[in-house]
Amino acid sequence: MIQTIITIVIVGLIAGLLARAIVPGKDAMGILPTILLGIVGALLGGLVQHFVPGLTFPWAAEILAVVGAVIVLLIYNRVAAGRKA
Repeated sequence: MIQTIITIVIVGLIAGLLARAIVPGKDAMGILPTILLGIVGALLGGLVQHFVPGLTFPWAAEILAVVGAVIVLLIYNRVAAGRKA
């Protein structure tokens, strides 16, 4: 159980960091929001992988976690920009 939690946190951190590196702009968030971003992105990517047949190639889950995190970050940036205006 502990290993699973540690794996989720590490994958979330890596996916969140990669998403923040891919998406342009300044993201003022700490390590915990970055981990949460990656975890939510991984959940989104896992949902896509579940419903789209053929996404079983090596590293598919990790790639989809980063893509999901990028999508979540873009949505977050759009919502945050709307609040500032």
